[in-house]
Amino acid sequence: MSKTISIIGSGFSALSASCYLAKAGYEVSLYEKNDSVGGRARQITKDGFTFDIGPSWYWMPDIFDKFFNDFGKKTSDYYQLDKLSPAYKIFFSDDVITIGDHMDQICKEFERIEKGSSIPLRKFITKAQDNYNIAINKIVLKPGLSPLELVTKDTITRLDQFYKTISSEVRKNFKNPKLISTLEFPVLFLGAKPNQTPSFYSFMNFADFGLGTWHPKGGMYEIVKAMKSLAESLGVTIHTNSNVEKISVENKKAKSITVNGKTITSDVILSGADYHHSETLLDQNYRQYSEAYWDSKTFAPSSLLFYVGINKKLENVEHHNLFFDTDFENHAEEIYDDPKWPKNPLFYVNFPSVTDLSMAPEGCETGFFLIPIAPGLEDTNELREKYFKLIIDRFEKRTGQNLNEHILFKESYCVNDFIEDYNSYKGNAYGMANTLMQTAFLRPKLKSKKVDSLYFTGQLTVPGPGVPPALISGKLVAELIQQNEV
Repeated sequence: MSKTISIIGSGFSALSASCYLAKAGYEVSLYEKNDSVGGRARQITKDGFTFDIGPSWYWMPDIFDKFFNDFGKKTSDYYQLDKLSPAYKIFFSDDVITIGDHMDQICKEFERIEKGSSIPLRKFITKAQDNYNIAINKIVLKPGLSPLELVTKDTITRLDQFYKTISSEVRKNFKNPKLISTLEFPVLFLGAKPNQTPSFYSFMNFADFGLGTWHPKGGMYEIVKAMKSLAESLGVTIHTNSNVEKISVENKKAKSITVNGKTITSDVILSGADYHHSETLLDQNYRQYSEAYWDSKTFAPSSLLFYVGINKKLENVEHHNLFFDTDFENHAEEIYDDPKWPKNPLFYVNFPSVTDLSMAPEGCETGFFLIPIAPGLEDTNELREKYFKLIIDRFEKRTGQNLNEHILFKESYCVNDFIEDYNSYKGNAYGMANTLMQTAFLRPKLKSKKVDSLYFTGQLTVPGPGVPPALISGKLVAELIQQNEV
């Protein structure tokens, strides 16, 4: 008889793990507290408007390809993928930088801003590509069990890149503040400040400029639907509206979970839910990490988000838009160094209906506004309204058009919602930041050190935050389970 595995949560990492484990012959059941699968990658529809309320950037298409290839499938078997051209716009106070869909266009734009800058840019991206190949094909495929995993010929020759920062590397080669901000932006996906992120992570710049920005037609939730379909075809049983209330241990071995008051026994338990929350489901003596441990860690930001239905087509915007028209350093300090509601925040706006007409009614626009904020902040309706007005005023000024009178509706989402819907630690949106001291084996472990047959996956463990790392995290933990749970 095959071993049974209960998986808590249904985010990208949990769905990924469920597919690999089912393929390996385990009897897999997945339990999701909300009414739809996908974890933070959910979707809402209202009056003909479609919103991805979680991840909205499709980077590293090769990682998605590899995932589906592992099951004899292709992404095109499930969804249509389009490369965005241009990839995105960055709005500064006195200029707009447009990032094209290939290096020649990007170099031309850099030259417009600063003559001669395309030469160091090409060298920087070539180095970033080398790092990408090492990171994606070697480093991130390690389960984070030992520091020796990082000791290879490739990493030893690049040791200095783990102690230098992205910020120092960029500023050594570029002087124009707009170009610096443009090149420091991609590492924000890793959840930390550029001056705290190892320069080896420049591979994110290759993911950006080298591989491009993509969009699955119908939205990012198409990926979740694809993974759900794949998982069920492999025999995974998925239960929604199934809140896991406790993980029970007998003789130091994970024995069962309590779901909506019902006890379900299994041979192995894997949690893809928030790691901190997952450990609170255990009795105190079986938890690996104290509250002091979690409190000492650098977490990626939370977010204040607005989902807005607009009754006209907009001008001067792209699918992805970054508003860097205020001071980047000040906002970063208000997230990481002195957590508070930001005075003049940077923000991001996603209009998927610019390139995908299926996501809004004819003649309308679907808008998703995001302000990065520190996790754990006070969250009130009054604060949400204050910041909505602030960013809409700036949006109108920078794009030269009226928006307020064309808003049909808006929904907001912030710290309290991340906690309520996802049991997110301090309401963070993206997990634990990938700083030097929170990389690889220094992150919370995939396998419990105190309880046998108990495992974890997701953005608080290896490899780290982001959708592609989540897919890899699911594969890593599935391999670990196969090694240990014979």
